[in-house]
Amino acid sequence: MVDADLRVEEEVGEFKMEITSLEKGKEKCSFLIKDVTASFANELRRVMVEDVPVMAIEEVEFKENDSILYDEIVAHRLGLLPLTTDLKSYDTPSECSCKGALCAKCSVKLSLKEKGPCIIYASDIKSKDSAIKPAFPDMIIVNLLKDQKLEFVATAVLGTGKEHAKFSSSLVHFTYKPILTVNNKSDLIAQFREKYPPQIFDDKGNIQKEKINTPNLVDAVDGVCEDIIKVEYKDDEFIFYIESFGQLSCKEIATKAAEILLEKLEDFSEKIKEE
Repeated sequence: MVDADLRVEEEVGEFKMEITSLEKGKEKCSFLIKDVTASFANELRRVMVEDVPVMAIEEVEFKENDSILYDEIVAHRLGLLPLTTDLKSYDTPSECSCKGALCAKCSVKLSLKEKGPCIIYASDIKSKDSAIKPAFPDMIIVNLLKDQKLEFVATAVLGTGKEHAKFSSSLVHFTYKPILTVNNKSDLIAQFREKYPPQIFDDKGNIQKEKINTPNLVDAVDGVCEDIIKVEYKDDEFIFYIESFGQLSCKEIATKAAEILLEKLEDFSEKIKEE
């Protein structure tokens, strides 16, 4: 049984944690956090998904649309188009000095004017700011037949995943760090071999821990036979996996999330002092 008073004393004391990068990448990455609680890990995950702001198209003014898709459908497709984001140059409309009037400090204009026959790709959209553009140029918007036209002016703003899914920066999940115990001398290996993923075995038929961890096949081996592979978990170490939707790099997402979380904690601390 956990001593509640002792646990509280530990949590309010000096807070230290260790972070180790496991996989580096612009669109996908993973890292290990040690000496934190599950509640802290989950809050960090929620901040990455819900609070890190990214650019997305909010308004579309159509000047001409002869395509097979209605204005509303084209606008919906444009809204879900991931746009590269510059967090240093723009504010969210609610924090901008224009008070939501959508000035150049909190919004950017994108436009398109095309005549068929052609396939309109995301790369055909022209932006007033080269830093704000479709993250995936080959995404198809619509197919125009002969003499069909599409012309619009769109407005992109910063927003968060709390407001709408189109403003979500990434897909983030975490797991407890697994501790694997492998017994290659078990008499049960022949009996259970077919129940394990074949890629965890080497050329000699031995199970390799590294082939379980990379790629992550822990769930596939957990509970099959503990005499062969026993899986335990560290309750204060977590492995995070971030998959960016293209607006920001994984490093930018993690860094911004840490800044936002720190601001929230400082604000919470100040409010407690006021009570």
